[in-house]
Amino acid sequence: MENEYIYWIAIAHLPRWTQERINNLVIDILKNKQMTLQDFFELDDKIIVETFDLNEKEINDIKEARIKLPNIAFQVEKLLNKDIKIIPLNSGLYPKIMKENLKVKHSPTIIYTKGDVRILQENSVAIVGSRDAKEDALKFTDNIAKKMANEYKVVVSGFARGVDRQALDSSIKYNGKSIIVLPQGILTFDNGFKKYEKEIDNAGVIVLSTFQPNAGWSTGLAMARNRYIYGLAKEIYVAQTNSSGGTWNGAIDGLKKKRNVYVYYPEHNEESASFELLKQGAKAVNFNGQFIDVQLPYKETQLKMF
Repeated sequence: MENEYIYWIAIAHLPRWTQERINNLVIDILKNKQMTLQDFFELDDKIIVETFDLNEKEINDIKEARIKLPNIAFQVEKLLNKDIKIIPLNSGLYPKIMKENLKVKHSPTIIYTKGDVRILQENSVAIVGSRDAKEDALKFTDNIAKKMANEYKVVVSGFARGVDRQALDSSIKYNGKSIIVLPQGILTFDNGFKKYEKEIDNAGVIVLSTFQPNAGWSTGLAMARNRYIYGLAKEIYVAQTNSSGGTWNGAIDGLKKKRNVYVYYPEHNEESASFELLKQGAKAVNFNGQFIDVQLPYKETQLKMF
């Protein structure tokens, strides 16, 4: 299997390919053609074109991936030596909830994890919100993390400052379980592994990345990571949001897909984008995560005249 990981990584990170295109190719290779990924990479280019209907650009990308195979082999050895698990899309260890939420179009072809992989199959909740969250939003996050720990639900967060970090720290404080979804490659998280070594060893925290293992942090990866936070969760709690950005977009996408999105109802009727999420179908909860029936503030809107 170690040898097969090399080919999974090579195909999972094909540059400029959409996630859907990669996954469909993998499905075609494994399921339709009944081949291994190694078989695929060892085929003559002409046969690949005829069998898989790839265009010239895509064939060139496969050629470049072949050249990288020796370097990827060293990378696989390094990952396994660090006790990092490589989990491809067809593995029984792959989180079922992620496949259900993201489908073929957006499910990562491969994930990298460190920690107890059984956590990935447990009931999970995303607690999301602003990096510059207000004090009441952080307290709400703490209350929800405590509630999730008491209900034996896993808290998913993205390791950003603000709500994300509060969700993780509170989950640890209340002896809950957490999934850290990284905005970077897993081999660049050494300081984080040292900080949470005890929690990882005690099966309280698992670290997960979907990106090329040596990739450093970037704004682009941080934005891309948001999709996987929501994808790993059965429920979504929004502590605080603006009317744009990762938290807003993830919550709106969840509502469009008929998922349960719970929003902390702002007190004192202050202006908040949370009201807009409630208008879109999110459910209001109070400081302790309990459902409340609210009357949304009415705003007069100008009607178009025909």
